[in-house]
Amino acid sequence: MSREKTIAKLIGVFRQYGYEGTTLSRLSKATGLGRASLYHYFPRGKEEMAAAVLEYVNRWFETTVLASLRTSDNPSQRLRVMCQNINEFYSQGQETCLLNIMSFGEANDLFHASIQQALKTWIDQLAKVLVEAGIEPEVARHKAEDAVIQIQGVLVLVRAFDDIAPFERVLANLPEKLLDD
Repeated sequence: MSREKTIAKLIGVFRQYGYEGTTLSRLSKATGLGRASLYHYFPRGKEEMAAAVLEYVNRWFETTVLASLRTSDNPSQRLRVMCQNINEFYSQGQETCLLNIMSFGEANDLFHASIQQALKTWIDQLAKVLVEAGIEPEVARHKAEDAVIQIQGVLVLVRAFDDIAPFERVLANLPEKLLDD
């Protein structure tokens, strides 16, 4: 199995158990690789695996969600495509946010800067689209922050209630809410 395929299998373990709850046994079971093979790909162990997972997820987010905000389409279309891509990214609301999970405990100490940068980039790109739509920069920044808060918050609600309807509702209404004055 390639390193990339191994990383893709590791994502689910970190999403489900967080950094502290992720053990080499769980990682080995998820990938079908023994500890020696895992250490072959990731000589620094769990920390390197988690860093690789975050990098993989950030790269995917960059090439789908953020890329949709950088197209030449009109702002409304870019926001709709972003929401469609977010829906895919979080498997229609069924997947927890890895950035959220990795912002607790020891993982926060290890990955805080990476998580902060990922969220900042998302907010910056979203605000830029809103400014292009004619919204004042400060208001655009606040709306962008609020949008990320809504998306992250609804993922917590979905997990707590085991109901994706709020996630679907937030994504369906988000483009119009962002463009409203």
